[in-house]
Amino acid sequence: MGRPSLRRAAAVAVLAIGVAVAAAGCSLLGGASNVPAATDAPPKGSDGAVDFDGGFITVGDGAKKVDIWFDAMCPVCGAFEQANGKTLASAVDDGSITLRLHPLTFLDAVSNGTGYSTRAAAALTCVAVTDPNAVLPFYQALYTDQPEENSDGLTDKQLAQRASDAGSQDISTCVADSGPYQAWAQRNTADSQKGPIEVDGKKVLDTIKGTPTVLVDGKQYPGGVTDAKAFSKFLAGN
Repeated sequence: MGRPSLRRAAAVAVLAIGVAVAAAGCSLLGGASNVPAATDAPPKGSDGAVDFDGGFITVGDGAKKVDIWFDAMCPVCGAFEQANGKTLASAVDDGSITLRLHPLTFLDAVSNGTGYSTRAAAALTCVAVTDPNAVLPFYQALYTDQPEENSDGLTDKQLAQRASDAGSQDISTCVADSGPYQAWAQRNTADSQKGPIEVDGKKVLDTIKGTPTVLVDGKQYPGGVTDAKAFSKFLAGN
């Protein structure tokens, strides 16, 4: 993530994931007339690495479950990934965890009408359906030179190129026809506000109040976004 994004994240360095200030930083659902609304019917069931009914994309197959609710334009999500992404990737690689990514679209309102958060979520879904092995590298790539809030975000062509660079098959056609995946991400976002939030059939939260929200086996990480030591300890101890 570039320096401007880190500065924005540093401005909210006191945030703990999921607390009210974090919600203020990366929870901007509603109140904007220029947010494109997806009109297709969201998919059901599962396809590739996507559990459409559960609202997440799966990486890995470890016994411990790590759930992350995120927005691709959220600078705090980017800061969390920069600090803790290697730890999560290593835990996926060694079989310790199953990482479940819940893409949300809070920050569509700050991408100049392009619906970037929705489009990025749909592109990640395309990768998850087309080439599940490329999900984690592409997720990480979304936070490399992360678009700033109040920018247009990446174009569909740029998203497809980042996916290819991350090792995915070409997703250009999927991205162009991704209306159902966009609708799925937007529905997940609306559902995250209505609640309750359930993990493996058990209620864990009333609602998602901000991104990133991170749970390890159903327990919410309460520490600092960029405190890698605290997160590693929490991951190991839960």
